[in-house]
This record gives sequence, structure tokens and C-alpha cells, in this order.
Amino acid sequence: MRRSLCLMLGAVAALSAPAADLVIQNAKILTVTKGRLDGAIHIRDGRIVEVAPKILVPAGAEVLDAAGMYVMPGIVDCHSHIASESINEGSVSVSSMVGIEDVVDPDDISIYRALAGGVTTANILHGSANAIGGKCQVLKMRWGKDAAGLKFAGAKPGIKFALGENPKRRGQQAAFGATTLRYPATRMGVEDVIREAFLDAKRYQAEWKSYRARPAGRVAPRRDLKLEALVDVLEGQRLVHAHCYRADEILMLIRLADEQGFKIKTFQHVLEGYKVAKEIAAHGGGASTFSDWWAYKVEAYDATPYNAAIMHKRGVLVSLNSDSGELMRHLNNEAAKAVKYGRVSEDDALAMVTINAARQMEIDARIGSIEPGKDADLALFDGHPLSNYAKVQKVFIDGQLYFDRQKDLAQRAERSTRRKVLLEKQKKPQDDPGRRGPGRRAE
Repeated sequence: MRRSLCLMLGAVAALSAPAADLVIQNAKILTVTKGRLDGAIHIRDGRIVEVAPKILVPAGAEVLDAAGMYVMPGIVDCHSHIASESINEGSVSVSSMVGIEDVVDPDDISIYRALAGGVTTANILHGSANAIGGKCQVLKMRWGKDAAGLKFAGAKPGIKFALGENPKRRGQQAAFGATTLRYPATRMGVEDVIREAFLDAKRYQAEWKSYRARPAGRVAPRRDLKLEALVDVLEGQRLVHAHCYRADEILMLIRLADEQGFKIKTFQHVLEGYKVAKEIAAHGGGASTFSDWWAYKVEAYDATPYNAAIMHKRGVLVSLNSDSGELMRHLNNEAAKAVKYGRVSEDDALAMVTINAARQMEIDARIGSIEPGKDADLALFDGHPLSNYAKVQKVFIDGQLYFDRQKDLAQRAERSTRRKVLLEKQKKPQDDPGRRGPGRRAE
């Protein structure tokens, strides 16, 4: 029943197989990396072939007249938790053996709603209950596909770290009301957990290197999936995305990472990043922050809406994320706040929800700007995307139309009727002779 409701609500998704060639004409094109252009985009087999003022339309191509519309790259969200069945393995302090890829939920209606906000790609992170959490999964918002069909093939793997209040919670609620204490309980302990985990990973790495150098006649070391993920980090094959708030903890993690020989790819939330922007930039880390969310807990109090602009001007690669299925639907407005508060340029603001986020996930060769050779992930707005009044009209992923506002509006009455029918069916008792109901005696 749940899947039926979701499919009904997203009836316009995956509208049709794309034509071999698609030309979007008469558009105001915001390339993000190459400035603004009034012209056309030629898409072939899901990739952008040409962006120019005038394009010769190939024979048999589908043509979309986008007069009056702004076309921007699909929005990229570097921190989300949608489309996942559960996100926290909170029973241990290091849970790098688990991964979001195993709990992707393709029926989550938040995928379709993200599309309606122009989002085409999101980094789905493990929760923040652990100093070292689980592995991440990058998804494309291909509503209507199964779990495997949502995954961004070839995206570099990542892992979630967390600092602050969340990972130092003293324990988990156990059966019968008892509480089981779990280390760490302090910020010092969080640092210790991360350091000890990487010392273990280095020993594990050395064992395997020794074995691979001379495998003949030797028994291979026992595999440890928890440590394998951390060896990936040490070898630069897995990106670290670290939940954090306070400046002192950001500096602690930078020093620890430098000590152990790895990099923090993004500091997530990073509300006090403006205080240590110079150090973040020197480390080579990025910052994925909120535009103006703060004071929802004590460690998030000392924040400012100028955070993104200050870090950007000091050389930090900055993106704006949602961490929310609701906020995800208007990340273009979050980018506009960077113009309002920090006076960053329009291109730099749009970059914070497109190419910068893609760079932070190391998938910018594929998405994040409108350039030949990149995936045709595009969002079409009826006004400038930084306007509070602009609405998404169409969204393409890999050149395929996944959201069409006009078709969605036209189908709402039909979907509402179907929803009522499904809910009525759900209320009726099932005609199951093996089921015991009121007055039925067991055979």
C-alpha cells in the first residue's frame, strides 16, 4: 500500500524515454562557471553536447522552447538524509562498517519533492550519533527508479564523522528502561575515539601491505570492514564529511587529520567556520553550511548569516546544504541569502548550490555546471532562480524529464481521487479466511 501511494503521488516521474537529441532553445542560461548566455543547449544521449547562442537543430531532435525561462544546473545538496530507511547505528562509537547504500528507500516522496525544487543530486549521509559514522551514498533524484537506479554511478565514496554533543551522548536506552553507557562522554573522548580508530587502521593497512608484498605460503589477514573504510580514507579513496559546530573542535579535527595523514573534505554545518576560515582553507577543507539556521541547540548559538560569505572570501570552498527534506525544496532561495547577507556575486551564490557542492563530492567533472560533456542535469525556472518568486517548471536528469510542473498540476485532481480510493481500501478488513476477526473462532 505504501508503495502504491508513493507511485500515485509521483505519477509524472520518469515521464518518457528521452529522445536521442534534445535542444532547449531561447533560454536564459546560467552556466555558473562560464557566465550567463542567452541561447540554446543541445543534449544527446543524456549529455550536454553544445551550449551556444544559436544551435543547428539535428534532424529528428526534440525541441523545447524555453522562452522566458532561466536554465541552471541541477541543484546539488551536499548534506541530506532523505531516501534512507534509517541513518544512525548509534550502538557503537565507530560504525564505519555500515553504509547508507544498504538502506536506500526509493519510495520516499521526498525524492519527488526535491525534484520539484530543482535538486538533481544529493549526498545522503549517515547520522551524527558516532564519532566515526557510516558510509555515505550519492543519489540522483531519479524518481520512479529502484534503489540501484537512484545511485550515482562512479561517485567517489564518502564517510560521516561527527563532533560535539551528538557523538558524546552518554548511552543508549536499553530494554526495561536501563541505560547502557557508551564511550565517549566528553569532547576529549571523541578526539580519542577518532585517533585510536586510525591507529588501528594503520596497523591493519600495514598487515595487508606486508601480505600483498609476499603472499606465497602465507595466510591472508582477517578482513575488518570497519577498518577497511578507514584505510580508504588514509589512501585518499574515501572522502570525510564531518559534522561540527564549534571553532575549537574544527581546529582539533584539522590537527588530528594532519597528524594521521588524511584530509577532511567538508566540514558540515560548521557554524563557527567564520572564526577559523583561514585554517580550514590552509587544510584544503571545504565547508557545507546553512544560510541562516542557528540557536537550535547550545553549540549552534555563536553563528552568523554572514558565515558562508566570510569563509568564501577567505578561500574556503563553500556550499549551502539542507539537512532537511523541507529546506531541500528551496535551496535556490538559500543561495540568494548569500547575496543578501554577504554581497557575493550571483554566480558565486549559485555555485554554492551547484558546482561547489559537486566539487566537495569530487563529481564536478559530471555535474554542477552547464558545459559540454557534462550530464544533462538541468532545472528550468520561470524567473531568476535567486528570486523568491521563481518556480521550477521542468527538471531533467541525464537528459530525461523527471519533473514537469504543468503536468503535475494537471494530474492533481486525478491523483487526489486515486488517493481516496486507496485509503478506503486500506480501511476495509481484508477478505482472508485464515485471519481471525471479531467473533471468529480459531479452527
